[in-house]
Amino acid sequence: MIEYIIIIVAVISAIIALLQEDLLKSAILVGISGFFIAVLFHLLLAPDVALTQAIVEGAIVPVFIALAVYKTKGGA
Repeated sequence: MIEYIIIIVAVISAIIALLQEDLLKSAILVGISGFFIAVLFHLLLAPDVALTQAIVEGAIVPVFIALAVYKTKGGA
């Protein structure tokens, strides 16, 4: 049952990330979505995939998106 709740939260945060006008908020929401997918992988007994998902989608991708927004907008 908890798996379904995690899937719903991940999908909703991904959809909200797509609809955001502010790119930094979108980057944060992408990280949240990745974190919940990592939790889902952990619950499905795939800890190696969960760890990779948490590192890449939960941390690295939002940081790269935020850096790209910062660099293209001139830090404003």
